[in-house]
Amino acid sequence: MHELDISRIQAITIDLDDTLWPVWPTITRAEEVLAQWLKQHAPATAAAYPDSRSLRRIRERIELERPELRMDLSAMRRESIRAALEESGDDPALAEPAFELFFDERQKVVLFDDALDTLEFLASRYPVVAISNGNADVHRVGIGRFFKDSLSAQSFGIAKPDVRIFHAGAERAGHASDAVLHIGDDARLDVVGALDAGMQTAWLNMNDKAWELDASRPHATVTSLAQLRSILG
Repeated sequence: MHELDISRIQAITIDLDDTLWPVWPTITRAEEVLAQWLKQHAPATAAAYPDSRSLRRIRERIELERPELRMDLSAMRRESIRAALEESGDDPALAEPAFELFFDERQKVVLFDDALDTLEFLASRYPVVAISNGNADVHRVGIGRFFKDSLSAQSFGIAKPDVRIFHAGAERAGHASDAVLHIGDDARLDVVGALDAGMQTAWLNMNDKAWELDASRPHATVTSLAQLRSILG
């Protein structure tokens, strides 16, 4: 079992989706807004894909058919919309404005109650870099001021848990990996990936799940960002 060594922490990397806000309510709302837009602009597609559930099904199908897009969730979503339009006989060029609408809604996240205070706390003490496999934009979300930089699998071309994206995050924070604490909710993508990269790790485990991986455990496990703040404070 690791023990968190606070004296070693010179920088922070942090996940976004499900660490700073719940992602699925955001995605579901964006899909519902998209479904309403399709009713007005692409009625045949709207009849075939009338709601969030059906739009997510075609998105999951495209993920299986186009595995090369898995690093780029924006391209994945855009192509799933294009496929729905083409199959329904609507104009596939509508995929661009439809995606832009979806993407704009996807940025309208609702932060966890303790996220803003935690970001203020972290940013006042350390350089903070976001590392995400998702396509949220910290500036469009409205929290860009807390971050020195932001890395996504889409822009970097490599996704967590690959150590290279963690090493790049540490480099952008201006410190060696062993001086960085990575914070995230996903046991494999965040904790194991960051441990393999030589970082200290804090696992945000809001649902108090058991650690089920054989790999090394996180240096700290917390059920809230506020609890992490109190540990670091």
